[in-house]
Amino acid sequence: MTEFLPNNFVPSPARGRVLVFDSGVGGLTVAEEIRALGPALGVHYAADSAFFPYGDKSDEALRERLPRVAKALCDHVRPDVFVIACNTASTLALQEVRAVLDIPVVGTVPAIKPAAAFTQTGTIGLLATPGTIGRAYTARLIAEFAGSRRVIQHGSIELVRLAEAHARGEDVPIEAIAAAQAPLFEAPGGDEIDTIVLACTHFPLVRGQLIASAPHAVSYVDSGAAIARQTIRVLPQETEARSVGGSAYLTSPPEEAPDLALVLRRYGFPEVQFVALEPIAITSAPTLL
Repeated sequence: MTEFLPNNFVPSPARGRVLVFDSGVGGLTVAEEIRALGPALGVHYAADSAFFPYGDKSDEALRERLPRVAKALCDHVRPDVFVIACNTASTLALQEVRAVLDIPVVGTVPAIKPAAAFTQTGTIGLLATPGTIGRAYTARLIAEFAGSRRVIQHGSIELVRLAEAHARGEDVPIEAIAAAQAPLFEAPGGDEIDTIVLACTHFPLVRGQLIASAPHAVSYVDSGAAIARQTIRVLPQETEARSVGGSAYLTSPPEEAPDLALVLRRYGFPEVQFVALEPIAITSAPTLL
């Protein structure tokens, strides 16, 4: 299961410019959902390729970087809505990003609520990055929406890398995918998991492989369609009509990430540009926390 747009959905006539952001190519799954719901939108994409992956970076480094990257990208692209298609970034610095932008910002929330409603066994798997697993934000979501459920969690940076490799067209062994999600099923109670939350936007890229390598039948839930709906919902009413289509932007020169640029072109972003970040001005010694 995924929260895909239903077969009978009516595309939105909304117009405007949307910028979808992630550390790598995982947010392309969200961009596709937004394109499907809003075919008249100009959907652009940005990857913080110079700092990929976010899942193994410190909270302090991400809190410093994310507002700066968001501001630089939005100054360059001038979107009407900024979509953070990354659970790690959203659970850590959504408010900080909103504070530096004067446009609506849509974050990504792990789909714990729909998973809790869907499970029949009462046991849910949460597959994310280690950063998302360890954050208080995720714990609050579980307490609020899945307090009566058993939630088994596993953080995997390796699955992020495997998803990126798959998107680049590399042959990713099914055994590697199986190993990346195996700790969920090997944990106490793991044999009762019937629903897994894909709490990283990279993971839907390998949904088929996850399904095929699971030891028993499991439904996989993500938040892509919900993000698309929220993007349309917050789009300013007075937004002017802009051309359909979009460009892609990297925080490192495209020639330094040729595989990433190739994937972006494959997903419908033929123009890939480099957006440089301003250096940080150090005005005082850092405070040790």
